[in-house]
Amino acid sequence: MSASMLSELAEEEERRRRRAPWGVIALVLLTGLALMRNGSGEFDAGPPQPASAAAPDSRATPGAFTSPAPAPLPFSAVERVRIPAIRVDAPVVPVGLDANGWVGAPPPEDPNLAGWFTGAVSPGEKGTAVVVGHVDNKQGPAVFYGLGALKKGNRVEVLRQDGRTAVFEIYGVELFEKDNFPGDRVYGSKGAPELRVITCGGGFSKQNGYDGNVVVFARLVAVG
Repeated sequence: MSASMLSELAEEEERRRRRAPWGVIALVLLTGLALMRNGSGEFDAGPPQPASAAAPDSRATPGAFTSPAPAPLPFSAVERVRIPAIRVDAPVVPVGLDANGWVGAPPPEDPNLAGWFTGAVSPGEKGTAVVVGHVDNKQGPAVFYGLGALKKGNRVEVLRQDGRTAVFEIYGVELFEKDNFPGDRVYGSKGAPELRVITCGGGFSKQNGYDGNVVVFARLVAVG
């Protein structure tokens, strides 16, 4: 095995070692994580909330999809995320855990900015990748304001730094209370490349912010 191959394997092992266990992330969420802590909620019409018909069903199991999934991709950092159905086309920055042990969010001052959680796999790798973004800020709606309006069959396109585009098909959109967030269900690997896109949702109060998270469940269906 060449020195370059050994170096690549060592780098990949180090990335995997740094990834936070999903149980830890679930615990953070269960203790009241507000991914988008600066969401204002101060608009006459709040962000759309997922319809009950959008909740994941039996298609959540990899074998239940009608078309075979592409082979998993290798690791690559992320450049942009596009969700045509809600006109999202945003640059992506890496985010990790902040000093308080919470999943970080992109700077709230830029409303059109998403974050890729580097404690998980990269979009297109085998496992569950996570992209987060604000629902709003003090100026108005932000990048994932319309996330709750998405439907099954809509697509999420993630442009990677290796030049490939990982295309995911949505099979569920659901609202979860922050105090009862099902971390294992949301983040657990289904044996295939999957993606979760998360923002705030539900009721809002000035004291506590939003009381829930909107979660989009999607599975890799194509590579461009």
